[in-house]
Amino acid sequence: MLLTSLPLTPDHDIPAPLLTELTALYAANHEFFALSGDFPDADDIRPEQVATALAEELAHPDAEVLLARSEGRLVGVAITLAQHPDPADPDPWIGLLMVDADVHRQGYGRRLAALVEDRFRTEGRTAVRLAVLDGNARALAFWTALGYEVVDHRTDRQLGRPCTVLRKPLGERA
Repeated sequence: MLLTSLPLTPDHDIPAPLLTELTALYAANHEFFALSGDFPDADDIRPEQVATALAEELAHPDAEVLLARSEGRLVGVAITLAQHPDPADPDPWIGLLMVDADVHRQGYGRRLAALVEDRFRTEGRTAVRLAVLDGNARALAFWTALGYEVVDHRTDRQLGRPCTVLRKPLGERA
């Protein structure tokens, strides 16, 4: 699996063919977006909505959008935050890790998470955090199986949705 940063055009737009791929990946995850409410209609996610959502993520100076490809196909996306807005929180965050629903349960999510963790480890970070929306039992099971532990329950900063916050120490990779 190859992990790369989201490329942008000189005008800071997402190249059209890539936006088409990203929109298909987002649309394939209907169940998540129905739960999250990130888009007005989880059954009709449009390219301009995906572009706007990613532009809002990238407006944060410490955010990075990472694309995961396998055999040339976009299989996942991760959005990371090197520094949480709360100055009392020293850990980087995984804001989103999403795998194309067509390839769920094939190990891509686990590999993508490991690659993101390795990036933070290489930067000398000692732990990583993330939040799982309440009601997303599959995501909570996924992250806890990867060694993340529940450290808090609170609402997210963007939309005030109830979440479970998880943290994983980043020792040396086994």
